[in-house]
Amino acid sequence: MTKVDDVLNGALRKTPLLATEVAYRGVTQRFAIKFEQDGRTGSVKDRTAVGLLRQLHRECPLTPGTVVIESTSGNLGLALARILTALDCKFIAVIDPKTPGPTREKLMATCAQVIVVDETDGLGGYLMSRLETVKRLCAENPDYRWPNQYGNWAAPEVHELTTGPEIVEQAGPDLGAVYVPVSTGGTFAGIANHLRNVRPDVAAVAVDLEGSVALGGDPGDRLLPGIGASRPSTFVRPGLYHHAVLVEPCEAIAVCRILLEDLGLALGGSSGCTIRALVADMAQGLTTLLAVCLAADGGGKYLDTVYSDDWADRTGVREDVDLAVKRFRNEGLHCGWR
Repeated sequence: MTKVDDVLNGALRKTPLLATEVAYRGVTQRFAIKFEQDGRTGSVKDRTAVGLLRQLHRECPLTPGTVVIESTSGNLGLALARILTALDCKFIAVIDPKTPGPTREKLMATCAQVIVVDETDGLGGYLMSRLETVKRLCAENPDYRWPNQYGNWAAPEVHELTTGPEIVEQAGPDLGAVYVPVSTGGTFAGIANHLRNVRPDVAAVAVDLEGSVALGGDPGDRLLPGIGASRPSTFVRPGLYHHAVLVEPCEAIAVCRILLEDLGLALGGSSGCTIRALVADMAQGLTTLLAVCLAADGGGKYLDTVYSDDWADRTGVREDVDLAVKRFRNEGLHCGWR
């Protein structure tokens, strides 16, 4: 086994399933949080990074000094930077102003170069502008290696081989639905493909954010990083998911804050989206013995955004977030450990 194989295998870590329950409008639903914060760099993107780099290494070996470049909202960049540093390779992260401050600081400390793209793409975000930057730099530097998390089928494959099987094994026979946030769609597609093959009775629920076109919605400003996209997902098509839920961002933030109050657990904004989607389905009578919500990362890097009233004031959403918290509480929303 080569050093590359050792490093990539060592970057994967099985993450826990946290048993919880949620009450809403007189209905109580068992659910579990797939806690990807326990990955090597604190997110589900550790897995994605392994899949992408394995594919790059198959195409042409990753030797010391190899330069890898990728567009990232943050988490994949952290994962790639950690692995590539261990391989004596160099990583260039192309990010944007929505990348959380703590994540940006870690990238600055570990990457060979961090490029901040501050030109919006006219579709509610910076993704297309970041991709144009990556393509331009690759054209100017033919030796650069671009994994392309947005179109590389190695991304969903690694989740089909790791994340999906873990969820099925840990949840057991009561599993009835899995809620997964969609950005590139790689994580969702991999999990959904595994469920289709081994547990076709389980509903794979795709969760997207208002303003995202990842699942074909209308473009608009997106408040939360790590979920949604300015382009349709390459990997997710109708028929792969049981149904999709589009989440309003202030409601997702409200759910994050309620989880912190009730469980003492801070999760990222995309995780708030998945749990908000579960609650929305409960309101429609869509319950099951056990639902799993994928928590792509923890909330530590979002303390000055999702969990900050000052940030909510600056972005003009403080009143909407407070009203959402109050409404959810009045409707009986409460979470507890099992």
